[in-house]
Amino acid sequence: MTQGNPPRDQATELVGADEETEAAVVGHVTAHLGPVDWVYHESLPDPVHVDLLMVGPTEQREYHSLVTCGMSTRAMTVPAGTASSAPFAELVLHLPPDWPLTEDAFADEEHFWPLRWLMFLARLPHDDETWLDTWHTVPNGDPPAPFADTTALSALMLTPPMLAPAEFALLTTPAGKEIAFHEVLPLHADERALKLAEGTDALIDRLDAGGVTPIVDPARPSCVT
Repeated sequence: MTQGNPPRDQATELVGADEETEAAVVGHVTAHLGPVDWVYHESLPDPVHVDLLMVGPTEQREYHSLVTCGMSTRAMTVPAGTASSAPFAELVLHLPPDWPLTEDAFADEEHFWPLRWLMFLARLPHDDETWLDTWHTVPNGDPPAPFADTTALSALMLTPPMLAPAEFALLTTPAGKEIAFHEVLPLHADERALKLAEGTDALIDRLDAGGVTPIVDPARPSCVT
């Protein structure tokens, strides 16, 4: 996946085929997370165009929030009979306040991998005709490899939004489209293995006991070992 264009100062330069949905997503993010400081534009247009809305830290929210915009312009391929919150979804990932978010920093995978993988996840259901839902995990290969040389994190899990008001979890657009918002939590390989072997509850218990938060920490130790 290419790195796209440099950050923009305006949050109005969204490019996509469904302007109504995109406007609803921006309004939803602004209402529940805060004003969009700038937009990171992806350079791949098909099958969906994904932008990242950047909401900066405040005194009350000491972290950056990156929210996809464009994933929900098309429905995911949800199997019949699957209990899914919605066939339309967007993703949010949180970074610490000192995370470098500049064009120069993005040339280094150490700083760019959260953005790269957030866009990859947003495109995955449409590229592979599948779907993503709460508690799904996606590894970086098989066996999972670290996302960058500076971290041992190697998989991503979708969770309910934990750093946002409850109302943020579901958006109903003016046209009646329901869009679920999932938070993205990076995992270690053995954490994902625990979930696959013992179930989601077992992993959640370990994450809670280890004090793991939704804010990306490339240096955090595994809660399993």
